[in-house]
Amino acid sequence: MVRDISHFIGGSEIPGTPEANGGRWGDVFDPSTGAVQARVPLASADEVRAAIANAEAAQPGWAATNPQKRARVFMRFLELLRDETDEIAALLSSEHGKTLDDARGDIQRGVEVIEFCIGAPHLLKGEYSTAVGTGIDVYSLRQPLGVVAGITPFNFPAMIPLWQMGPAIAAGNAFILKPSERDPSVPVRIAELFLRAGLPAGILNVVHGDKESVDVLLTDERVRAIGFVGSTPIAEYIYTTANAHGKRAQCFGGAKNHLIVMPDADLDQAADALIGSGYGAAGERCMAISVAVPVGEETADALAAKLLERLQALKVGPWTADGMDYGPLVNRAAVERVSGYIQQGVDAGAELLADGRGLTVPGYESGFYLGPTLFDRVTTDMSIYLEEIFGPVLVIARAADYEEALRMASDHEYGNGVGIFTRDGDAARDFVARVNVGMVGVNVPIPVPIAYFTFGGWKRSGFGDLNQHGADAFRFYTKTKTVTSRWPAQGVREGASFAMPTMH
Repeated sequence: MVRDISHFIGGSEIPGTPEANGGRWGDVFDPSTGAVQARVPLASADEVRAAIANAEAAQPGWAATNPQKRARVFMRFLELLRDETDEIAALLSSEHGKTLDDARGDIQRGVEVIEFCIGAPHLLKGEYSTAVGTGIDVYSLRQPLGVVAGITPFNFPAMIPLWQMGPAIAAGNAFILKPSERDPSVPVRIAELFLRAGLPAGILNVVHGDKESVDVLLTDERVRAIGFVGSTPIAEYIYTTANAHGKRAQCFGGAKNHLIVMPDADLDQAADALIGSGYGAAGERCMAISVAVPVGEETADALAAKLLERLQALKVGPWTADGMDYGPLVNRAAVERVSGYIQQGVDAGAELLADGRGLTVPGYESGFYLGPTLFDRVTTDMSIYLEEIFGPVLVIARAADYEEALRMASDHEYGNGVGIFTRDGDAARDFVARVNVGMVGVNVPIPVPIAYFTFGGWKRSGFGDLNQHGADAFRFYTKTKTVTSRWPAQGVREGASFAMPTMH
């Protein structure tokens, strides 16, 4: 039976109605079987505006709440989330397709940011200087922006919403989430748990929709900031549109993450890292390693052999089955898009070592599956090197020497993540210093920083001055007010001064 998913506005589930949204709904699939399991309402502009009004009304009371009391709501939320992690992981997997272990990791990475947000009272402290002039003190305050919004992708339906809403709400804002319409149930469940934890109604609202909903959030003057994660063309559109309407924006786009494998590297470790990071979650991660760059022909030949051996042992199947390495892609369109890239690689002359097209999982013949695909001898002018494929496709682009490998990663238009595998400390330190990429791993396949550092790529992988989570998130979701205060001695008058004031 196909169920209807609701919006979550003002502390209540609000069903989509034909009168409100013109009867516009999106299908939510079970990627393992290919069947439609739910439908999600695509909000009208008026429904989004109603959610904004609800958030605007609730926000002042939350902003006036003691930051320590706000932190206690987060503590209770964490307890509730931990109690229901298995249930939420199953819900997440059923709509996304990733394995249960991967779904739990998705949730855990979000939990770590919420844990960091418990320290919001410290992060929101301002600065204070006494006696900067005669009887004059100067201090600063961090205050919330008001109503802020987040637009999140399908590939991490728990983690990225928590990354955005956590700091925003902890800082005293009201938050409107527009999650992906492909797997929208987990964000609604998260909102329900926050309400049970004591978050006032209206501080966290979840509105489902498409471009119509997004454009309202981008243009309505009551929304003061926008966070986005998705593809680069949409990230750029959201960033420029938000800025044109006077909003702050932090927008994170595509990636083409390289892993440099030096001749002295442990090739078994490197191959294991590439298999896990390249094919985990069916490659539907912005931090997936999609380009292996072995240095030297001998290294490349050996690495390709090890990758092919491991790849042939991978298990692909439904999230409900034990022992699967990865599951299906999110929908049929994703399978067709990735298959198209594989054909482009073949047509361009890359050497196809393993072709994942046409994979059939017994009993799940209508599921959205692609087997692991591996290309060798890929050149930097091919589309499979230049563009983000977002599927279980790994390409080997050989480099003659270290400097060529460094240039490949640095010159690519995307600058999200990069890694190097080596035993040479000098090479690793030089690579970290010189590579033109935002997040770097040394003998680490997926260099996702811990929650109290910031996450964000460079070049066309990121738009905006501040990154996600860490201290940057609290800077992004607050504005600084600076106060200059003077308490002159009673009865002392100095008369009017027409000179520029100085501290003396």
